[in-house]
This record gives sequence, structure tokens and C-alpha cells, in this order.
Amino acid sequence: MKRAGPWSRPLCVWAGPRSWSTFCAHVSDVPRTHSAANAGRSPAAIVLVGLLGLAGMVYLIWPKRPAVEHTVASEAGSAWELRADKAVLSGSTMGTSFTVVLAGEGLERAGLEQLQAEIDAELASVNAQMSTYLDDSELSRFNAAGAGAAVEVSADLLEVVALARQVNERSGGAFDVTVGPLVDAWGFGPGQADPSERRELSDAQIDELRAVVGDARLELDLDGLTLKKPVDGLHVDLSAIAKGHGCDRVAALVDAAGHEHYMIEIGGEVRVKGLNPGGDPWRVGIERPTADGAGSRAVQAIVRVSDVAVATSGDYRNYWERDGVRYSHTIDPRSGRPIDHRLASVTVVHPESAALADAWATALNVLGPDEGLALAEQIGLAAYFLVRTDEGFEVRATAPFARYSDSK
Repeated sequence: MKRAGPWSRPLCVWAGPRSWSTFCAHVSDVPRTHSAANAGRSPAAIVLVGLLGLAGMVYLIWPKRPAVEHTVASEAGSAWELRADKAVLSGSTMGTSFTVVLAGEGLERAGLEQLQAEIDAELASVNAQMSTYLDDSELSRFNAAGAGAAVEVSADLLEVVALARQVNERSGGAFDVTVGPLVDAWGFGPGQADPSERRELSDAQIDELRAVVGDARLELDLDGLTLKKPVDGLHVDLSAIAKGHGCDRVAALVDAAGHEHYMIEIGGEVRVKGLNPGGDPWRVGIERPTADGAGSRAVQAIVRVSDVAVATSGDYRNYWERDGVRYSHTIDPRSGRPIDHRLASVTVVHPESAALADAWATALNVLGPDEGLALAEQIGLAAYFLVRTDEGFEVRATAPFARYSDSK
């Protein structure tokens, strides 16, 4: 799997008419890898939000818009903007950025101020629970604890760990949130030494590290709200599911506020409901890898979505090479080695949960184009696979994905 401090996905979101002005916001996005655990053609489009690449940029592309009615920025760096047909709330979280677009008329300033404050507080809570970069977060306290210590944690953290473990079990071990030691050893963790010092691990080194990897060893007490490890050195990293979980938490707030049409994006993970400000389904663009890597961006395909979550996972922007061998940042927990198949990216559309879209995109990326596609078909996931070939790319998709395809 892949682990990340700030985390990101190769993904974009669309919605609105042809004439666009552009707003670009840089995000600091330096991922840790954890290969299975933490990357506009339609005249009806209204928003393009894309977090492209592992050290990415979010692109918000709007049509020429009516004058801004209100723009308010807080000392914490979050902001909201009210226009005639929509409101945009934005800010920073989990080392990346978030954007919430509310579609519809009659939006009121007072309601937006309250909702922005609630979103900021909710995402701060997620970070305080699941960050591996905050020393005092719940997860950091657990990771620092010794074997046998029952660490008190929140119900939310236990819920996410349990959800991750379910995906890992159903994927046959492709989504293990304890794989961090292997990610670090392969040279993809934070604070790594000079890249020239990266070396391939021996079988003995891998076996030694795998002795402290395995989410089945985690002891979850859902009644007592504690988390326990049986061996020292076992760490949990939720970076491949936490941003999706954050989208779900924000969606619950937006729903409670009575909004029926919205788009939520956190570091490339997306959840949408209803229709965009133009009255059409939201459009999500899937990035096409380019020859010059992070130097340029291209859209491979577009999907039309309402009332779903979308996540993309890819390995084509973060890797290192030695003696002609390419080592991906995505580590297969089953082998302890970087993946070596030809899958460039996989996009999952999930009808219920951004956390599940997030986790399954990573798991399928680990499994690869053959095993991953077979499993996605078996369990009914809407998934789109972009596979490298000698001539370029081959597209493979599950049957449920066809309903979201935008061929217009």
C-alpha cells in the first residue's frame, strides 16, 4: 500500500459551461507510501477540481461567473465565497486542501459561516484522530505505545480501522494499514535519506519486517474504545482511507444543514450529491499519465455522477529506478515488495462511502489489472482500469462502471 503525510490522488472533478476563468491553489502534497493502506468536453460542466500528481496542484476551473456577493477568509486560512447559483467553501486539512461546492439558489451568508466553522472543526477532529504527523494524535499515541498497552481511542478511529480491515480481508491482503515499516524500508517514507542510497531489500530483510506487519493482529475493543498491538513495532497508517473518511464526515454535516446538491473534495477524494449548479450530474475527469510525468496533465476519461463517491489510485508519479528496474511506491503487503504489474491507475465509483472508494482504489491498484478486475467484477464494484501497453494504454472497466461513463 502507500502511506502519505499529505496524501493525494490523480483525479479531477468537472461541472459547468464553456467559457472558463481559472483559479489554481497549490497544495503541499508529499505522500508516504503504503501501497494498500496513507494519487470537460461537455458544455454543461461547472467545476473542475483536480488533484493531479503526488506533489500536486488543485485546479478549480469555473465558467465566467456572476459577481461575487460575499467572500470571507478566516485567520485559520479557510474561506467561503457566495455567488448567485452556488457557494464555495475551502480550506486546508491533512496536509492538503479541501473544497466544498454547494449548488443552488437562496444560500445565505449566516448559514455558510456556520457550516464553514463546522467543517473546519470536523476535519480538525479527523486529523487529531488519524494523523501520523501530529505527535499527540490518537493514532500517533497508539503507534508509540508498547505491546499489550490498551490505548484509548475514539469510536471514529476504531470504525475506520475496522473498515480498513474488512477491505483487506475481502481483497485477500491487498489493503493492510500496518504495512508502513515496509514502505519506509523501500525508501518511500517521510524524511528519507538521499534517494541515491535506496536499495532493493533482500528476502531476509523483507521477512524480518513482515514480522511486525499484519492488521489481523490488531485488537479492537469497540465497547471499551481501545486499540492494542501484540508486538512492538506494529504501526497503523490510515492515509489511504482517512481523506475518504473525511469526505464522508463533511457530507454528514452538509446533509444535516439541508443541502441536497453538493461536491466535496479532499486531497483528490470526491463525494457528490444531487446536481451541479448547471442542473446536470457532476463530472469527474480521470487523469491520463503523460510521458513527462508531473510536467503536464491530460484527461483520459470523464464520468457523470450523482450521489456517489469517486477515488483514483495510481503509481506512475512516485517511484525510483536502479539498474533499469522500476520500483513503485505502492508496496504489496502480501509479498512485501513494490508492485510490478502494468496497471497505471484505477478509479472506483462507490455508491455509499468515500472511505470505501478510497480504500478499494488502493487495494485494486495493488492487485493489478487482472486480479483486481476479476475481484471488482465479482463483488460488483464500479471500477475503471488504465493499463500500460507498448503502444500506450488499454482501458478495462467493470460492467457497473458503464452507467457512469460520459461518452458525449
